[in-house]
Amino acid sequence: MKSATTALDVEPAKSLAGAAPARTPLVLGALTLVAAATVPLWANPGLEFILGLVLIQALFAMSWNILFGYAGLASFGHAGFFAMGAYTTGALLRYQVGLPFPLMLLLGALIGAAAAWLIGIVALRRLSGIFLAVLTVALSEILRLVISYSKLLGAEDGLSNIPRPKIDLGFTVLNLASSQAYYLFLLVTVALATAGLWWLLHSRYGRIFEVIREDAQRAAFLGTNVAGYRILAFVISGAVAAFAGALYAPWTRIVTLEEVHWLQSLQPMLHTLLGGVGSFWGPAIGAAVFAAIGYYTRTFAGLYEVIVGGLLIVIILVAPSGVVGLYRQLHARLAARGSGGGA
Repeated sequence: MKSATTALDVEPAKSLAGAAPARTPLVLGALTLVAAATVPLWANPGLEFILGLVLIQALFAMSWNILFGYAGLASFGHAGFFAMGAYTTGALLRYQVGLPFPLMLLLGALIGAAAAWLIGIVALRRLSGIFLAVLTVALSEILRLVISYSKLLGAEDGLSNIPRPKIDLGFTVLNLASSQAYYLFLLVTVALATAGLWWLLHSRYGRIFEVIREDAQRAAFLGTNVAGYRILAFVISGAVAAFAGALYAPWTRIVTLEEVHWLQSLQPMLHTLLGGVGSFWGPAIGAAVFAAIGYYTRTFAGLYEVIVGGLLIVIILVAPSGVVGLYRQLHARLAARGSGGGA
C-alpha cells in the first residue's frame, strides 16, 4: 500500500513542478477578469458579442481539455454535448416553460452529464484512443440527424428569436434582456465555473487523471479504478460542455444544426492545442488568440485561415505544448540566466 500511495503522489508532482509559478496565472486571470468586467463601458455591440463568445468558447475548450489534457482521452464529437445544453435552454426559453433560468442551466449540464455517462459505461470499458474519438463523432452525427427531424427543436431551421431570461432573486429581479446585462452574467457564471474546474483539477482527482494519462496500466496495477475515473472525467467534461452550450443559446439568441456539426468539435481542439494541452489556462488563451485573429482579419477574405494555419504549424514545430508551454520555456531560460548571472 505504501508503494501505491507514493506512486500516486509523486507522479503528479513531477508535472506540477515544471509549471510556471502558481501566482502568475492567478494574478493574470484576476486582471483579465477585471478588464473583462469593463467591456460594457467601452466596447461596441459587435466587439462585446465576440468577447461573450470567447468566454463561452473558453469554457467549452476547458471541458475538452479535461478529457484530452488531463485524462488522456480523445473526443472528436464534443459538439454534441455543447448542442445538448444549447438546445435545452433554447427550447425552454423559446417556449416559455417558466422554469427559473439557473435551473435551465443546471438541467442542460445534467443532460450532458447523463449522455456522457451512458457513453462512458458502454464505450470507455472497451474503447480508447482513435476508436473512442471516432465513436463520439458518429454519435454526434446521429444527434444532428435526430434534431434535423424534430419540429419541436426547429428541425433544419433551428431555434430562433430565443428570449433572454429574467432571474427572480426574491428581493429583486435580474433582467438579462440587454446584451450588457447578459454579458456580465455570462462573465460571472464562467468565472465561477472556471474556479470550480480549477479546484477540481488541482485536487486529488486531477492528479489521478494525470497519473492515468501517463500510464494507465501502472495506475491499474497500483489499485486505481482506471475505468471509473475515466468515466468520471467523461461525465465532468460532458457536463461542462453542455453548460457552455446552455449559456450560448441566450447569448446568440439562435441555435442551429451548425452547433452539432463535426466542424464545431474542432474548435475546442484547436483552442486547446494552440493554448497548451494539459495546461489549465491553455484552452482559454487559445480561444482568445483565435478570436483576436478572427477580429483583426475580418475584412480580409481568407487571411484568417492562412494565419491560423501558419500559427498552428509554428506552435507544433517550435512549442508543441502551445503558448503556455512556450511561456514556460522562456520563463525557465530567463530564470536559468538569472541564477547563472548571480552565481
